[in-house]
Amino acid sequence: MKKYLYSFLLLAMTCFLMYCQSSKTKNTQQATATPEEGSKPEAARFSLDSSPVISPEASLNLMQVADGFEVKLVAAEPLVSTPVAMSFDDDGRMWIVEMEGYMPDTLGTGEDTPSGKIVILEDSNKDGVADERRIFLDSLLMPRSICLIDGGILVAEPPSLWYYEINNDKPGKKTLVDAAYAEGGNVEHQPNGLLRAMDNWIYNAKSTKRYRKEGDKWLIEDTHFRGQWGITQDNYGRLYYNTNPSNVLGDYFSPGFGAANNNQRGVSGFNERVVPNNRVYPIRPTPGVNRGYMEGILDDSLRLVDFTAACGPVVYRGDLFGEAYASNVFVAEPAGNLIKRNILNENGYVTGGEQAYQGKEFIASVDERFRPVNLYNGPDGALYVVDMYRGIIQHKTYLTTYLKNEIGLRELTQPLGYGRIYKVVPKNKTAQMVTLLDAPEQLVKMLGHANGWVRDNAQQKIIDRRFTQAIPALRQAVKETGNPLLVMHALWTLEGLGALQTEEVVALLNQPAWPVRMQALSVMPSVLSKANYKQFVPVLEQLMASNDTLAAPYVAFLANSIQPFDKVAANNLLQQIVKSHPANEYVADAVISNLQGREEAFQKEVLAFAPDTSYAINKQLQQVVTNIRNAQASRNPEALAKAFPIGAAMYARSCQTCHGADGNGVKALAPPLNKSEWVTGDKDKLISIVLYGLTGPVKVDGHLYKAPEINGDMPGIGYDKTLPNEEVAQLLSFIRKSWQNDASRVSTEEVTKVRQRLSDRQRAFTVEELDKIQ
Repeated sequence: MKKYLYSFLLLAMTCFLMYCQSSKTKNTQQATATPEEGSKPEAARFSLDSSPVISPEASLNLMQVADGFEVKLVAAEPLVSTPVAMSFDDDGRMWIVEMEGYMPDTLGTGEDTPSGKIVILEDSNKDGVADERRIFLDSLLMPRSICLIDGGILVAEPPSLWYYEINNDKPGKKTLVDAAYAEGGNVEHQPNGLLRAMDNWIYNAKSTKRYRKEGDKWLIEDTHFRGQWGITQDNYGRLYYNTNPSNVLGDYFSPGFGAANNNQRGVSGFNERVVPNNRVYPIRPTPGVNRGYMEGILDDSLRLVDFTAACGPVVYRGDLFGEAYASNVFVAEPAGNLIKRNILNENGYVTGGEQAYQGKEFIASVDERFRPVNLYNGPDGALYVVDMYRGIIQHKTYLTTYLKNEIGLRELTQPLGYGRIYKVVPKNKTAQMVTLLDAPEQLVKMLGHANGWVRDNAQQKIIDRRFTQAIPALRQAVKETGNPLLVMHALWTLEGLGALQTEEVVALLNQPAWPVRMQALSVMPSVLSKANYKQFVPVLEQLMASNDTLAAPYVAFLANSIQPFDKVAANNLLQQIVKSHPANEYVADAVISNLQGREEAFQKEVLAFAPDTSYAINKQLQQVVTNIRNAQASRNPEALAKAFPIGAAMYARSCQTCHGADGNGVKALAPPLNKSEWVTGDKDKLISIVLYGLTGPVKVDGHLYKAPEINGDMPGIGYDKTLPNEEVAQLLSFIRKSWQNDASRVSTEEVTKVRQRLSDRQRAFTVEELDKIQ
């Protein structure tokens, strides 16, 4: 055994030294670099003989960890393979999602083989390391996320969302929850997450849907579009997420608000850049990133400069790290082999943040195959890391020739079938698993536990088991305002049981502690009815009369729930809020979220008492009115789908998640295609962009789009040599005819001509290069 460990440690140290020497020494095996690869051809030439698979113990020794912390192995191959997501059950067992079919090689060969699994890992001897594996489900096609709920499990297996009853750790009755859960998009751009939040709804990244189980029925509602891979919540139930180039995005307000007006493209306070600094600090050269050949992607030592694969964020809510780490947001970066720590700060309802360190990371590794893709809080207060431990993590849709070459140089394709689960703990501290017992009164006490995982799951267990005998204790708990966390979870537990009373909410609306008032405002839509709304309206009016600026956006959101019972009262409330806060952009959008179908009428009302067109309410109302008029002028999408069926399908699969179904772009991701001169103008330029991508600032319809307003790079689809020119032509014809665009079609011959001319192209275009195309 000692000899075995020694050999791996020797290999690890050798690997470490090779990386450290690499910037000084050229390897004899070099990649072929062309002038097309940009100003950093050395990045393409940099290589090692290989980037070998090493043991978990050796990989641990190649990690740099923040002072005072250590990383411990919890599970590894062969017990787990290609993990991408996980969840703990009440007994502390791990339910793991294995995506074995993901990119077996650079062509994605066999990706459509149903090889994915949901497995249960258990630590039977309680030594902290899993030692038993049970397969719960197999033969799944690219599964991506799970959620344990009500004696069963939600499983996201694109394009569908399924619910399985659990019978003695075996799947029972199978129910289709949503046949279009992940319709369209490729594997990197499909919904995932399944976060069961404080408000008892299940939210997703890369999605506009939320789900809730009520008895045997599943409710599906529209919500805000959020993120790309991974989603998390803070102690107040507000959501955080990110996109690949963005550190931390998030919501300032509770997640159930603000998505009621389809005419609004975005609502202030949602999808905000919470931590705008995207700088990363790998401890090894990282040439194996998709656009490593481009200026500014790698620094002079060939290390990644900014996030390119940010994912799996988690707000740390455990009780093990100490006060300085409370509500810190940790973010995984698998392309840079690191995990970043961010510190949040609040100013009213606005949440901001900054990186915890300059020049270093919370965790960084020299092992290129260390691929953290998801992070979780645990029932023991530790931070858990899902390490896919794989060479290839870029999907074939966007895999550049440059990266294919890097993969070949370091032999990253094989072997497959590896994966690790780690946990991060403070040194000299023992992490104790908390088990949730079937004891209602004990579970109510746990709603005030210092560990957020315990609070969340105690709440969920009381609801799932329908422990109505806990209601008296819950009613007492909502009165214990000295413990706000207990009050908040007790409040939402009563809501989940359908037992929350009007008087309980009204009492909390009058509490001086803002977090408690926030939750009382957030829970109101669940209890509002024709019988009790008159009890709430005066309380909301009083909040506005007392100049409760923190409550103002929430009261504006709530008018939408009062409107079905009393339109006059709802409208009066909105007018009162506008008069008090005409310049507040968050209040303005909250008001507009109520107004679908009557934006222009309300605009006239506002101008009568607040005529200053520079006010936020007037500017934002005018923008929505303009959007409505533009949408009315757009072409019939159903007719276009019939005319260009392949193009419409390709747009939904590859473009819609970033550019929007309406072609007007998505905040933090991509600019509009609707009324874009790049779409309706020169065909050769458009073909070049779609085939090989576009990087850097770009002006569209008079507005200059650049990072961080959008992702600074648009990937191309032309690197996939199997993609037929006919399909590319249909896609381009579809977008040139869609929305308010009315340009001529693109022919297969035109695509073929450009593709032949650019056959050696290995990098995205800049606007300056495109301007030279005649």
